[in-house]
Amino acid sequence: MRNGSYYDEHVGDATGWSAFMAGALIGAGIALLFAPQRGSELRGMLRDYANRATDDLVEKGQEAWDTAVERGKDYYNKGEEAVRDAGRSAKEFAKQAQDMAREPGRSAM
Repeated sequence: MRNGSYYDEHVGDATGWSAFMAGALIGAGIALLFAPQRGSELRGMLRDYANRATDDLVEKGQEAWDTAVERGKDYYNKGEEAVRDAGRSAKEFAKQAQDMAREPGRSAM
């Protein structure tokens, strides 16, 4: 079962970014068809576009990495806290069982 907010947040980002990139590529192709340039100018334009696209992808990748690391740290901290709490509960239960066993006339459980 998918958590609606998690799904909407993460899949929406990926879908939006994919749609943006597809639109940019289609737009660049149409621009080249309707506004032809000399070969050297066209290569320069394509090189500039490729450099910008590469920079954008690197930036988005770094943002995704940073987000993943931050979420990983959050999950780790929550898990660590849950384990600590479970350990405390187990110790308290064991102490109660020992105390009950020490009382005269009572059984441990």
